Amino acid sequence: MRLPRRPRLLLPVAIALVAIVALFFLFSGIYTDYLWFDATGFTSVFSGVLLTQIVLFLVGALLMVGIAGGNMLLAFRTRPMFGPAIFGGGSGADRYRMALDPHRKLIFIVGMGLLALFSGSSFSGQWETWIKFINGAEFGQPDKLFGYDISFFTFDYPFIRMVLNFLFTAVIISIALAAITHYLYGGFRLQSPGVHASRAARVHLSALLGVFVLLKSVAYYIDRFGLVFSDRGFVHGASYTDVNAVLPAKNILAIIALICAALFFAGVVRPGGMLPGVSFGLLVLSAILIGGVYPALVEQFQVKPNQQGKESAYIQRNIEATRQAYNVDKTEVETYNAQADPTKVQTNGDTSVSGVRLLDPALVSSTYEQTQRIRGFYNFADPLDVDRYPDGSGKLIDHIVGVREIAGPEASQNNWINRALVYTHGYGFVAAPGNQVDSSGLPAYDAKDMPVTGPLVTSTGLKEPRVYYGENMGTTEYVIAGGNPSRPQELDYPKTGGTGQENTTYTGKGGVPVGSFLNRLVYAAKYGEANIVLSGDVNDNSKILYVRNPRDRVQKVAPFLTLDGNPYPAIIDGRIQWIVDGYTTSNDYPYSQSESLDDMTRDTSTDRRVIAQQPSDKINYIRNSVKATVDAYDGTVKLYAWDNNDPVLKTWSNAFPGVIRPAAEMSADLRQHVRYPEDLFKVQRYTLSRYHITDPAAFYSGQDFWNVPGDPTQNNKNIKQPPYYLTTTMPGGTPTFSLTTTFVPRQGPNLAAFMAVDSSAGGDYGRMRILRMPSSTPIPGPGQAQNAFQSRFAGELNLLGVGASSVRYGNLLTLPYAGGLVYIEPVYIQVAAGGGQEPYPILQRVLVSFGTKIGVARNLEEALAQVFGGEQQQQPAENEQTQTQPNQSSGALNTAIGNAKKAYADAQKALQASPPDWDAYGDAQKRLEEALKALEGANAQPAPSASPSASPSASPSASPSASPSASPSVSPTGSPPPSPSPTG
Repeated sequence: MRLPRRPRLLLPVAIALVAIVALFFLFSGIYTDYLWFDATGFTSVFSGVLLTQIVLFLVGALLMVGIAGGNMLLAFRTRPMFGPAIFGGGSGADRYRMALDPHRKLIFIVGMGLLALFSGSSFSGQWETWIKFINGAEFGQPDKLFGYDISFFTFDYPFIRMVLNFLFTAVIISIALAAITHYLYGGFRLQSPGVHASRAARVHLSALLGVFVLLKSVAYYIDRFGLVFSDRGFVHGASYTDVNAVLPAKNILAIIALICAALFFAGVVRPGGMLPGVSFGLLVLSAILIGGVYPALVEQFQVKPNQQGKESAYIQRNIEATRQAYNVDKTEVETYNAQADPTKVQTNGDTSVSGVRLLDPALVSSTYEQTQRIRGFYNFADPLDVDRYPDGSGKLIDHIVGVREIAGPEASQNNWINRALVYTHGYGFVAAPGNQVDSSGLPAYDAKDMPVTGPLVTSTGLKEPRVYYGENMGTTEYVIAGGNPSRPQELDYPKTGGTGQENTTYTGKGGVPVGSFLNRLVYAAKYGEANIVLSGDVNDNSKILYVRNPRDRVQKVAPFLTLDGNPYPAIIDGRIQWIVDGYTTSNDYPYSQSESLDDMTRDTSTDRRVIAQQPSDKINYIRNSVKATVDAYDGTVKLYAWDNNDPVLKTWSNAFPGVIRPAAEMSADLRQHVRYPEDLFKVQRYTLSRYHITDPAAFYSGQDFWNVPGDPTQNNKNIKQPPYYLTTTMPGGTPTFSLTTTFVPRQGPNLAAFMAVDSSAGGDYGRMRILRMPSSTPIPGPGQAQNAFQSRFAGELNLLGVGASSVRYGNLLTLPYAGGLVYIEPVYIQVAAGGGQEPYPILQRVLVSFGTKIGVARNLEEALAQVFGGEQQQQPAENEQTQTQPNQSSGALNTAIGNAKKAYADAQKALQASPPDWDAYGDAQKRLEEALKALEGANAQPAPSASPSASPSASPSASPSASPSASPSVSPTGSPPPSPSPTG
């Protein structure tokens, strides 16, 4: 039945329309990417990567179609003249041929198109390998086995392997397609007593198999160089077996494969299958015996009985290469004869811990949010960040910093206008000294509120507090800002007096202009949002802002970098800037140990998903080569070359000249806020847990290997403790902003070592020192210190968490002090205030441990005094239970409990007020403090079991501080507590 003319025309029209729509969306994706790169000033990256991908796609597609399609056509053209009858009779192939032959051209075109698509896409995906190959810079250092420059293994070898893999794939596909074509058109038949082939089919397939074996010979030769990445031995890199058995075997196999290829080619001119059969058998047999059995015998009977002696030289190569590749070869390891008895040390004049940071950025994020959020549609990053700013005297102090970012409208107001046009940005920089709290235990902010005020704002000259680009901006894909300056509609900050909100209009240079109809149309297609085209609020002044997360933004302009998981904000030259650390990585450094980047950087922060996790890709080389900044207002991205000696960075700089600026262009203000990156430090501490050992015999035994301790403040002790930023003083040094960590032995809880790296760009930036603890004097590890704190002060600390409050342990800091190691830990009470506020922690106690002595107090000075002077507290034995002394004075005890109940009730009433009555709260805390002292006087040990009425279950109100104390500060400011602004 023949279709009418009109319906027959509908099908091609529909196909054409679908193709036009698909092409438009493809164009929209590419064009909007170009507009974004053009707005950020990185079009050279966009065009360079895109052009490389297009060229590689075309090369891969054309080569694959040319090789595979050409062989398929050759097989068709050399088919027997009289069809399948040449071998007598038909076969099952005839039915397939008769069904396919009428459509062979269409099948060939479609098949080659799909093959071109897949092969071109695969080849273009290797653009980084190609760029590194043609732009590779010399390392200036030969490898230990072949004497080639390391750049050959890092840049050239991966490209050679890529080309070989492509050619192997092309030849295998060609053999398969040629064999199918020959079979369908009678070139050979699978008949008893064997395969019957025409001369053309035999010659064609023999030649293809000869090419395959020839490629195998080349691959055997090239595989020799891959031995420097072998994991056969005790460590990565060429082992004894690789050098003395596998390497000669590869050479022999390359020659045998070459001979076998010649035999296959000889089959072209000599009829019969004997030569191909002999060559195939020889190739398989030699691969098994020479390539497999011989190395296994050497490993089993020569190496394993004396592995330490045989592998010693190769372990030494691995140690040297790994330390160089991870940039830990200059780490200073020194024995630290740490004193464990505080009665034998002199602390007079040692002020190295007087200003230690106690505010924990992982805990006080909720405190910042509840006291400085101002409105419910703002939030702060979790965790906050640690930076340093000068105090009034010009001394640099560790600060806990964050920016007030936009969270978006509430669910009832969540429409396109609010999401895209009104709730466009955050506002303000909030900071507090890490060693101070106010009289209520809250951070003593020196940059706060909206508009932003405080001494830090004045000293840094902050001029632009608005935040259009931030870590939490990824929750909305885009905003459109800058519309009508005469009628601003972007929410800015609350008006004075708390009634209404100031509005603003974006005037920054960031974003892509969407005034033209074409731009609005392509972005409407990109986001599937017709309002971008239809809204009258989008005009010639409007700009669309997207990719607003600083880390994502840097990753887009520098796809060749691996980025640190924790960008941080800083006030630089009067503007809020995000600083992002960029790494150049490789898994092609000879002899270096290859490890998963995710495994090396995993700790409490990444497990909580508050810091971006690194990919699970394996690496064996890393450098912090780039410091990047992202302007929080206009999104300007700048990349600075931080490590000019890194050959991988030089390679990418050759590929994209002008994209990475010299470090000399960094302003002095920016350099003040540069810090050593966390993820690099995690990778290095993971490496140094084993590679602090440089002697091959000691490394083989592994007796002095270390572990990164589990986080003692978490329930799951298998999660690593994160490193901490704080100002510390190493022996013989001066106070320096550092990144620190500890090690414990593989077996045992004692402290094995303390490590710190100088994080101040103005000093010995990157200087890494390890203090190795003496084996003769056991120093408690972090887990032991935490257990001691909880055991000794379980009663008092549990009382702090009675009722609506709970005890939260802050970061357990370790640092050198008075010739030993001191542990300092802040303790917070998480209180639930009134007015619908979420619970948030307030600093209440400071715990200190030195050797076997521990102390707890309202501030650091008092806790240190307990340990090093006055009444020092003895750490309980491992299994010793804290005993409760009988009550000697029930009358005094009952009076103290009654006063504590009344003070606690008054404190809770003050907190439940809306807004909280901080004056009444402070007064109640003073009375609670006095009641606690009376309770301690009535009972020698302030445990809840001192009296039935004093137990937490029987009398929650007896908490000595169920909410914050009057003066828990590390260095109290003496000012009254600020009244938190309402959350809205």
